[in-house]
Amino acid sequence: MTSILHDFSTVFDDFNDASILVTGGTGSFGQAFIAHVLKAYQPRRLIVYSRDELKQYEMQQVYSRDRYPSMRYFLGDMRDQARLEMAMENVDFVIHAAALKHVTLTEYNPFECVLTNIMGAQNLVLAALKSNVRQVVALSTDKAAAPINLYGATKLVSDKIFLAANNLSKKDECSFSVVRYGNVLNSRGSVIPFFNKLIGESADHLPITDARMTRFVISLQQGVDLIMTAFKHMRGGEIYVPKIPSMRIVDLATAMGPDLEQRVVGIRPGEKIHEILIPREDARRTVDVGNFYIIKPEFPYAEYALPDLLTGAELDDEFEYDSYTNNWYLGVSEIRAVLDQLRLAA
Repeated sequence: MTSILHDFSTVFDDFNDASILVTGGTGSFGQAFIAHVLKAYQPRRLIVYSRDELKQYEMQQVYSRDRYPSMRYFLGDMRDQARLEMAMENVDFVIHAAALKHVTLTEYNPFECVLTNIMGAQNLVLAALKSNVRQVVALSTDKAAAPINLYGATKLVSDKIFLAANNLSKKDECSFSVVRYGNVLNSRGSVIPFFNKLIGESADHLPITDARMTRFVISLQQGVDLIMTAFKHMRGGEIYVPKIPSMRIVDLATAMGPDLEQRVVGIRPGEKIHEILIPREDARRTVDVGNFYIIKPEFPYAEYALPDLLTGAELDDEFEYDSYTNNWYLGVSEIRAVLDQLRLAA
């Protein structure tokens, strides 16, 4: 079946015989990334760094060191710089996926969110610089663009920390970039598993927070592939933003439960009606390079040129990339086709 979604896949040969660390490695993205690397490359070490011992135990049943000798499992917290430094010893590449992400829970628990998402980012940068890591790519979110909730605000600060880290790194040493995308389809804690659970329990309705709500959507594999693209092309300081479709939450509910009532329950604390991936204020620094955009570095720490093999068109200063005015929407039948593809890929 031909995919409706863009293909961001690329080959990054430097992962062979390399030491790679993934923070938040037991999460949905981390597990998808680990699976991709083990299938496509032969790393020297592939390190899972996370604080959840149960998830690490469960992951080791799938990716044991007996079967995958490169696998390593480090229990540790983003708040512990010394532990990060220990985990990063002789590491070449870091993927930063660890974060507190639940919008409503982070609104209610702001101190914890700040400690993990902001102080954790600072700890990672300092550990990476001290450990002479080659490249760091941090995962971000559309909620970091023009944020209104605490999660988005902490991820905006985190993004700024990673981008500015290039000012602290010596030339041709450690470089830092960010990948920013929307809601990951079928990830843990997202709306699709939630709706599936309700449908499996024979619910008589699906709850809708607001009938106007739209979201950018991306598959886990697309997220993994975009990270690989960033590693291959990054010079440091860029934000990589994919071209991805939007969908209306009511269309998703119709696609998943066509015979179920949709009951509006109201917006939760911190939620937006629509999301933004590129604010208008960033348009002057953004170039269109085909299937994705690159927001160029704001600091003139180096004369910046587009990464090798990429050519880009400058955007109009009034350009804004948001889920409501996006010119690519998935209708009900397309959403069903994407959900079928996700089931086949599982």
